[in-house]
Amino acid sequence: MTTVDPYHVLGIEPDASGEEIRSAYLRKIHEHPPERDAESFERVRDAYAELRDPRERTRRRLFSSDPLAPLVHLLDGRTPARRFVGPKAWLSALNEK
Repeated sequence: MTTVDPYHVLGIEPDASGEEIRSAYLRKIHEHPPERDAESFERVRDAYAELRDPRERTRRRLFSSDPLAPLVHLLDGRTPARRFVGPKAWLSALNEK
């Protein structure tokens, strides 16, 4: 069984806020009503159920496949991890805070 990325299902970035997640969910359930597309509706519903809890989003970020994700979130939740390449970049980013 393959795991479906809930961020991909909702069409949002992993650093999306709670309000962005909710609006993406509402948009997607209007695109995939249960009467027409029950399988997609369930996938969207399950993705939102997983992401609506802030603790679950933090857990996903901490245990993601990208080892830099937790540090980037501490620095700036909107900055892509690949911006910080090398120890000098990390030190300068930490000093900016």
